[in-house]
Amino acid sequence: MIQHSSIEFPVTQTEGICLVKLPALLTVTEAVLFRARCRELIEAKPAPSKIILDFAQTTFIDSSALGALVMCLKAARSRQIELVLWSVKPEILTILSLADLDRHFTIELEMIPLEPSPSKPQIESTHPSIQSRTKRAIDIAGALVGLGITAIVFVPIAIAIKLESPGAILFSQTRCGHLGRRFQVWKFRSMVSDAEQLKSQVENQNEGAFFKNANDPRITKVGRFLRKTSLDELPQFWNVLCGEMSLVGTRPPLPEEVDRYEIPNWRRLDVKPGITGEWQVHGRSKVRNFEEVIQLDLRYQQRWSLKYDLQLLLKTIAVLFNKDSAF
Repeated sequence: MIQHSSIEFPVTQTEGICLVKLPALLTVTEAVLFRARCRELIEAKPAPSKIILDFAQTTFIDSSALGALVMCLKAARSRQIELVLWSVKPEILTILSLADLDRHFTIELEMIPLEPSPSKPQIESTHPSIQSRTKRAIDIAGALVGLGITAIVFVPIAIAIKLESPGAILFSQTRCGHLGRRFQVWKFRSMVSDAEQLKSQVENQNEGAFFKNANDPRITKVGRFLRKTSLDELPQFWNVLCGEMSLVGTRPPLPEEVDRYEIPNWRRLDVKPGITGEWQVHGRSKVRNFEEVIQLDLRYQQRWSLKYDLQLLLKTIAVLFNKDSAF
C-alpha cells in the first residue's frame, strides 16, 4: 500500500483505488483546493479506477462544495472513473437532497450501530436568510398580495399577448435556486413562441455566463411593455409562495450558466433567488459583465438583514415608477 498525504486532503492509494479524506468544513476555500486535488488524481497516469471521498469528518458543505463535487463527478465520468461518497452524515445527505444531487452520486454509508435520531436532521444553514422565519412570513404575505394583483391584471395581459402573438400566455423556464436545485420559473410570455429555438441567432451583448440583448428581436411589442413595467414577472409570486424564490434575493441563473461557473461563483447559490435584489435595483439592463452580477449577489449576502430586504423592496418600487430607469 502506497500512502500520500497533503495538509488539506490526505489521500490513501491501493490497487487502483484512492481514498480522499475530507475536512470537517467544506466551503469555498476548501472546495477550490479539493477540486485541484481531485483533478490531480483523475489526470494521474495510470489513473485510478475508483475514487472514494471520505465524509466521515465532514459536518457542513455549502454551494461552493456542491459545485466542486459536481465538477469532479463530471471529470471522473469523462475518464470512466467511479466516484463514491462514503460515510456521509445525515446532515450532508440532507444538503445533497435539497440540491437534488443525491440521486446523481453513488453514496455508500458506513455500517455503524443505529442510534435514535430526529426524522429530519438539523443542518447548518448556508446563509442566515434561509432559516429566517420572519423573512419567510414576509415572502408568503407578499406572494399572496402579488398573486392577487396578478389575478386582477391576468385577463387584459392575456388578451394583449394573444392578439399580438399566438402561443401560450405563460412562459416556463428552468432556473437554479438555493444550492443549485432546479425549478420552473413562471413569467408572462414576452417573446415569440419559438424564442428558445431562435436564441442561437441572437447576439449576446453581455460578458460571461449570462445572456442579454437590449434589442432582442424575439421580444414582442407587448412583451417590451411588460418587461419595462416588470409585469411579466408577476407570475413569479407563485414561485415565492412555493418557497422556490424569495421576494428579495439573487438573480436565478439558467442551468447552462451554472455549468460555466468557477467554484467561487457557486457562492451566489447560498441564498434563495429573488424577484428583486441588488442587480435589479442597480440597473440590470446596464450591467453587462457577469463578474459584476456575481459581486452584486455576494454584496447582498454580506449586507443581508430584514431591514436591508425592506430597503431593496422600497428601492425596487421607486425604480419601477421612474420612467427613465433601465429596470
